[in-house]
Amino acid sequence: MSISAFYDRSDALEMARAVRSGDVTPSELLDEAIARAERVNPQLNAIAARRYDDARVDAERSSRDGAFAGVPFIAKDLGPPLAGLPLTMGSRYFAGYIPTEDHEFFRRVKRSGAVVFAKSTTPEFGLSPYTETVLFGATRNPWDLTRTPGGSSGGSAALCAAGVVPIAHGNDMGGSIRIPASCTGLFGLKPSRGRTPGVGGVVGHANIDHAIARSVRDSAAMLDVVRSDDGPRFLPEVARDPRPLRIAVIRGALLGHGYSADARAALDAAASLCTALGHHVVEDEPSGIDYAAMSYALLLLFASNVGWILGAGNPTPQQRVRGGDLEPIAAAMLAIARTIALDELTTAVADQQKLSAAYEAFFERYDVVLTPTLAAPPVKIGELALTRAEVLQIGVLTRLRAPALIGRAAREIAGRMFDWLPTTPVFNLTGQPAMSVPLHWSADGLPVGVQFAARRNDEATLFALAGQLERAQPWWDRRPALWSAAS
Repeated sequence: MSISAFYDRSDALEMARAVRSGDVTPSELLDEAIARAERVNPQLNAIAARRYDDARVDAERSSRDGAFAGVPFIAKDLGPPLAGLPLTMGSRYFAGYIPTEDHEFFRRVKRSGAVVFAKSTTPEFGLSPYTETVLFGATRNPWDLTRTPGGSSGGSAALCAAGVVPIAHGNDMGGSIRIPASCTGLFGLKPSRGRTPGVGGVVGHANIDHAIARSVRDSAAMLDVVRSDDGPRFLPEVARDPRPLRIAVIRGALLGHGYSADARAALDAAASLCTALGHHVVEDEPSGIDYAAMSYALLLLFASNVGWILGAGNPTPQQRVRGGDLEPIAAAMLAIARTIALDELTTAVADQQKLSAAYEAFFERYDVVLTPTLAAPPVKIGELALTRAEVLQIGVLTRLRAPALIGRAAREIAGRMFDWLPTTPVFNLTGQPAMSVPLHWSADGLPVGVQFAARRNDEATLFALAGQLERAQPWWDRRPALWSAAS
């Protein structure tokens, strides 16, 4: 069998098995990954930085014993730093910043034997659910190049979905693993709060690092590698059917205003499949939650994170943000961060705690909740971008530094910014694990994921359910229009 054919049919764990048995070498896998990356990146525009020569040295030295021995791996250009590679966070402000040390997250990835050979694109500071920046341009979806792969782990998802790598780094502050997983037909799990090493600085601790993958077992094995605790391993759960679960289907739009017919069809199909698998599925949702307040709280947490990145968390010598350094969304978040009153931020954190308590109580009655991942299939490139009028409004607000006007604008932004992603941020606020599973495709052939969430620290139930769903309705053989293997 050719290396290309083997690469096509193998997930990361199968590649590592073949390396350990001597059937393939890390260098052969890396050369194939690089060739695939260069073949499709002109169309996808998903690579932010390359380290091919250093990766070839790493491949020669790669451990043959690790869980991901010799597996090519992509790192996202946001979050944990990697020594010697730019960390732009999708921003012109950080375009010249190159860290000198690896973060603990990537030290663990490398100890597993994985070979990092490139970094993937991301929206500026991960603020957008689509991956389009002034610095790198628009990243495209291999299922339809006119559409977004989502964000903020959009570059990782595009390369993984196109077959360049079987698994790639992602992180998730409001859905940034699950959104692109839904858009590109991949599996994406956001772990429980604190489950993996973080970069710090995020008010509300909403962000978490992990990965996006084509197979469930790769995701579970990677979480076993990078997790911060020493609990039971997650990989064995994937092969076990879960006991009959109590699953609550939440049909409300939560932070948004409604769902498309495709999102509703995906939800109905997933509920029916779970019922057929023996689970007890009912419609229900937590009561008494002010989701408008939650939207505003989340916006303030996002803004505070931008303020931290450009303030106390700024790793570069450049301290002053100049005009033109930031794109409008980041500029708006910085303006909000600079004018947030302490009592407002305190209220936002209190609202987050109320939401967490409501969902913890809900999970006393249910094992899992089921929602759409997104309100609609992947949107067209540019469809969610700010209008000219909105850009002008933000420009005026950032110059005025008027707290009352900025506060009113912030509430207006919060009222509409989660329309396409009405469910994913909820579980960042609660800290509960949640996953997007690729169980549905639209009539146009676009992936439409569904989201399952569970109690805090109960990733085991999610992995067991995901493995069962993967066996019942496999997605492995589905290929996007743009596939990276040589024709």
